[in-house]
Amino acid sequence: MSELVEKQIKFTNDLAVLVLVAGKIGYYLTYGEAYRMPNATHGHPRSLHKQRLAVDFNLFLRNSDGDLQYKTLTEDHKVIGELWEKMGNTWGGRFNDGNHYSREHRGMK
Repeated sequence: MSELVEKQIKFTNDLAVLVLVAGKIGYYLTYGEAYRMPNATHGHPRSLHKQRLAVDFNLFLRNSDGDLQYKTLTEDHKVIGELWEKMGNTWGGRFNDGNHYSREHRGMK
C-alpha cells in the first residue's frame, strides 16, 4: 500500500473520531470543502484537499436558547483544533485557517 493511501486511511479514521468526540462535547460539524479536483485552479496548487488529506469544517455551537449558531472564527475551532493536533494531525488555526483540518504529506499542511 502506498504512503499516500496509508495517510488517507489514517486521516479518514481520525476524522470519524473527531466528529464523534466533537458532537459529545457540543461542537457540531458539517463538511465545507473536502475533496478538490486536481485541476482546480483555486487554492494552493499542491493543496492537501487534492490528495484527500484535508477538509474544511463548518462549525455549529448551541446558543443559550439551544439553537445552533454557525461559528466562523479560528478561536471558535480552537478546542477541536487542538484535539485534532493531539491526534497527530495539522489544524489550520496555526496559520489563520481555523476551519482547516489536515494530515501532513510531503511538507504540505
